[in-house]
Amino acid sequence: MKKTMKPGQLTAALAAVALATAACGTSDISDADRGATSGAPATTAAAGDGCADVAPAEGPVSVTDDLGRTVDLEQPAERVVVLEWQQIEDVLSLCLTPVGVADVEGYSTWVSAEELPDGVADVGVRGEPNLDAIFSSDPDLVITEVYTEDDPVLKKLEKYDVPVLATIGADASGSVKKMKDTFSLIAEATGRTERADAVLEEFDAKLAEGKQAMADADLPTTDFVYFDGWVDGGNVAIRPFGKGSLVGDLGEELGLTNVWTGDVDEFYGLGQTDIEGMTKVGDANLLHTGTEDSSGDVFDELAKSRVWKQLPAVVDGRYRAFPEGIWTFGGPRSSMQVIDAYVDTLAG
Repeated sequence: MKKTMKPGQLTAALAAVALATAACGTSDISDADRGATSGAPATTAAAGDGCADVAPAEGPVSVTDDLGRTVDLEQPAERVVVLEWQQIEDVLSLCLTPVGVADVEGYSTWVSAEELPDGVADVGVRGEPNLDAIFSSDPDLVITEVYTEDDPVLKKLEKYDVPVLATIGADASGSVKKMKDTFSLIAEATGRTERADAVLEEFDAKLAEGKQAMADADLPTTDFVYFDGWVDGGNVAIRPFGKGSLVGDLGEELGLTNVWTGDVDEFYGLGQTDIEGMTKVGDANLLHTGTEDSSGDVFDELAKSRVWKQLPAVVDGRYRAFPEGIWTFGGPRSSMQVIDAYVDTLAG
């Protein structure tokens, strides 16, 4: 059985916003092999689909980031360091290889939509990067994820003479729009808006195709709950992706109905419950992450539960995993994987 992970960078401010977000955390990786030197090769176009003819715009760039800060660049950023997985994916989708990223091992485990090329410097864990490693990579832009102006990593980065683009990666009041806006903001800073438009057109086409496929499937029920979870001190913690979550909202865009009605946090749309709490979702299809994690097999624990085994979706065989490597907090390419997973899992 596949396992799950508590995802995402977590600032002190974000930790307090809601019980669901309090369950998030940074991944633990080795501090080894992080150093890059100022002599590292310049970035080149990533080898992703459609990248062969992509070239950045030229000339000065001025963008307003998600904190309302003006970021001025003499030229579109080429040597970028990226400190969160969604934004790493976005940079790669824009056909740019970053010179440094946070948590290479974690990204490579959890995000398959865009492969990180060999040789990119690892600059530390998300939420607590190694500043020496960042600046030894000689970046002309650092892209970070924040939720308040008092973000401690941002405060540290601002002390250095390198532009910093602050992005708010999620917003439960409009998760799909926010995903697109973050991608487009990074495209502006890197002079790759034409590439961004092409990727977003691809996303919109994928969404339309998925919606039609779901309608053609004529499902017995369109109700669903997507969740992940973990084992904490012997207790099973389940985290439903409620309304406002990217995965939940993509499901609804496809014509499904997310029936999780419990409290969710304001950024990621995540809730929290236990096995008993899942009895409230009725006949809904139950879907969950398929990526492996070493923190304890929550799904093995669920399989031992008498209550869980009596849920309608479990009884009827409508309790299924998404494929491995789909990052549920990602950019357009991860979101396309989510759409395919819904269609293949429910309508295939």
